[in-house]
Amino acid sequence: MFRILCLWLLLLPASRAQEPLVLYYNERPPYLMGAPDGGVHGLTADPATAAFAGAGVPTHWMRVPSNRQLALLQEGGQRCAVGWFRNAERERYAKFSRPIYQDLPLVAIVRDDFVFRGAATLQRLVSTRNLVVLVKEKYSYGGYVDDALANTRPTRISTTAESVVMMAMIGAHRADLMFLASEEADYLLQLAELRDKRLRVLRLLDVPTGERRHIMCSKDVSDDIMQRLDKEIALKLGGL
Repeated sequence: MFRILCLWLLLLPASRAQEPLVLYYNERPPYLMGAPDGGVHGLTADPATAAFAGAGVPTHWMRVPSNRQLALLQEGGQRCAVGWFRNAERERYAKFSRPIYQDLPLVAIVRDDFVFRGAATLQRLVSTRNLVVLVKEKYSYGGYVDDALANTRPTRISTTAESVVMMAMIGAHRADLMFLASEEADYLLQLAELRDKRLRVLRLLDVPTGERRHIMCSKDVSDDIMQRLDKEIALKLGGL
C-alpha cells in the first residue's frame, strides 16, 4: 500500500499538468464566434486554437464577459483570454504571447447625419464641440486613440455592452460615435438588426496600422507553456 501511495504521489503532478487550460472568450464576431460543437472560431480564435494544439497544451473554451476575464486572470490559475491588446497596466498581472492577429486601422462608427463625411483626422474628430464618445469599459483602443481621448477629453459614456449593442446605441442617439477595427465594423454593419440604424463608417486619416492582439494568460501559466505557444505562433504566423 505504501509503494502504491508513493507512485500515486509521483504521478499526481504530471496528471495535473495535463488538465485543460481554460480559454476565456466573449462573443465578438469576426474575432471570436462560438460554434454548436463547443469550439470557437474567428480571426483570433483560430490561431489561438492552432497554437495551443501545436504546443501540446489541452484547452477548454469558456464564454465569460470581458471585464470578468480580466478579474479572473488577476486571481491567477491555469487560464488565458484570447485576442487582447497588450499594455502596461495588464502586464502587471498577466503574461502575453506573441501577436496572433493585427487589426486593420481603427474607424469610427457614426450616424448618417454626423457632421464629418467620408473621412477625418482623429485629432480633429475628438476636438469636435459637444462630442459624446461611447467607449467599452476597461478597453484599450490602442495608444494613439487612448492618448487622443485623454488629451482632448470629449464627453465619454462607458458601457460593458458588446459591439453590436454599442452600435445600436449610436443609432439611438445615446452617443455620437464609437471606435472599432475596420474588419469588425464591416462585418457588423451587414447584420440585419443594424441595417435600419442609419449608421456608417468614418475613416480616420491619421490613425496608424491596427493594434496587435495576443493571448493573455495569468501569471500562474508557466513560462514553458508561453514559450511553446510563442514557438508555434512564430512557425504558423511568422512576425506580425
